[in-house]
Amino acid sequence: MRDLFSISGKVALVTGGSRGIGKMIAECYLRAGARVFLSSRKAEACAAAEKELSQYGEVTALPADVSERGQCERLIGEVGERVGQLHVLVNNAGATWGAAFDEFPDSAWDKVLGLNVRAPFVLTQLGRALLEASATEDDPARVINIGSIDGLMVPGFKNFSYSASKAALHHLTRHMAAELAPKILVNAIAPGPFPSKMMDATLDKHGDAIRAKSPVGRVGRTEDVGAAAIYLASPATTFMTGAVIPLDGGLSTTVGMGVEI
Repeated sequence: MRDLFSISGKVALVTGGSRGIGKMIAECYLRAGARVFLSSRKAEACAAAEKELSQYGEVTALPADVSERGQCERLIGEVGERVGQLHVLVNNAGATWGAAFDEFPDSAWDKVLGLNVRAPFVLTQLGRALLEASATEDDPARVINIGSIDGLMVPGFKNFSYSASKAALHHLTRHMAAELAPKILVNAIAPGPFPSKMMDATLDKHGDAIRAKSPVGRVGRTEDVGAAAIYLASPATTFMTGAVIPLDGGLSTTVGMGVEI
C-alpha cells in the first residue's frame, strides 16, 4: 500500500509554483520524494521559492510567462535538457479578474482565458513527448489541471471570465484525457478557498462567512491540496482519467448554486 501512493523519484513540473496552491503542491511533492521544477512569471519570486523549498528536496525554479507560447517552449525545453522526461505536469498558473457586468472589459477575457485555458493546452501539447518518455504500462504519465469550484457552480463574485475559464478547463481536462490515454492520464482538481495571493483579500473580508458556509468549517490547507495532487500522480490512480475532483470542504457539493459570500 505504501508503494501504491508513492511518487518518490518522479519528476514534476508545477506552473505558478512560487506561491499559493502551486507552492503548496510543490512542497508536498518534494516532501514525498519527487524532484520538482517550478515556474512563475517573476524571476525574483522563483528564486525565493526555490530557496525556501530546497529544504524539502531537489527543486529547480525556471521563470516563465506561460501565457506566451515562446516561453512555454523554452520552459519545456529546459526541463527536457535537464532530465529528459517528465512524470507529472501540474497546470496551476492562473489569473482572475473582477468587475461589474456592465463594466467587464474585453481585456479581462483575453488575459484570463489565455492563461487559464490556452496555456495548459499548450504546455501539455509541448510536453507530450517528455511525458510519454516517462510513461509505463503500469504507471502512465500524469497531467493535473488546477480548476476551481467557480467552474462548477455560480460564484458569489463578479469574476465572469475566471469562472468561465475554469469550467472550460474542466472540460478541456476531459477532452485531453480522451486524446492522450493510455500513456498520459489527465485529471483536474477544483479547489475551493485556500490561502493565496488571489484569495487573501477575499478571505480577509469574507473569511468568517466562508468558514460558516463550509460544512467542514474551515478553508483549505497545504496538506489538503498536496494529498490530492500526490494521489493523482501516484500509481493509485492508474484507472482514473478525465475526472474533476472538488476540493472545497463541501461548498460546491452540499451548499448549492449561486451562494453569496
